Amino acid sequence: MANTRTAAKKKAPAAVETSASLEAQMQAFLDRGGKVEVIESGVSGQIIGHKPTKPSNPAAGN
Repeated sequence: MANTRTAAKKKAPAAVETSASLEAQMQAFLDRGGKVEVIESGVSGQIIGHKPTKPSNPAAGN
């Protein structure tokens, strides 16, 4: 008889583990000279009347 069970899904990492990973990545970014900008609440990066372009896909030969 064929096996009808599917492979078990991997558990998501614990929130503490994810938070620690993000903290380490952010610290590495800052150590390399990266800077974090503080943007005021309510400010948007959208430009009215600007139509966003699709990113090119080099694999598709664009």
